[in-house]
Amino acid sequence: MPRLLRVIVAVLIGFAIGSTVNMGLVMLGGKVIAPPSGADVTTLQGLKTSLHLFEPKHFLFPFLAHGLGTLAGAFVATVIVPSRMATPATVVGGLFLLGGIANTFMLPGPVWFNAADLLLAYLPAAWAGLWLARRTSSNRHGGS
Repeated sequence: MPRLLRVIVAVLIGFAIGSTVNMGLVMLGGKVIAPPSGADVTTLQGLKTSLHLFEPKHFLFPFLAHGLGTLAGAFVATVIVPSRMATPATVVGGLFLLGGIANTFMLPGPVWFNAADLLLAYLPAAWAGLWLARRTSSNRHGGS
């Protein structure tokens, strides 16, 4: 398979895996930390309307979902490419970051959350996924 095609496939698979992890954690979050009383979290409009009721604890799982989804996607994308190059992880991180930016416009949360989310959840998690994939690979092949 040509190198460019392999990178594209790695990014697509990584993005799909990361999105699945993200959605799973978002769904789990509502069960672990119940939404505020009176909040309608079933629709985007309901969420926008009731966002003012949310406390900092309600933003924990969205942040974890964004960071761990990106980390998982970047890890998988890096593992798929034999050279363990940074491009797939960086592209996956960039795609998730673009989604996060779009999310801040669609669902304007508190400034502190948006700042933390955009600065800490996407590109740092992608780089962590890249590092982990490389580390796992070097350990498997006798490296340090």
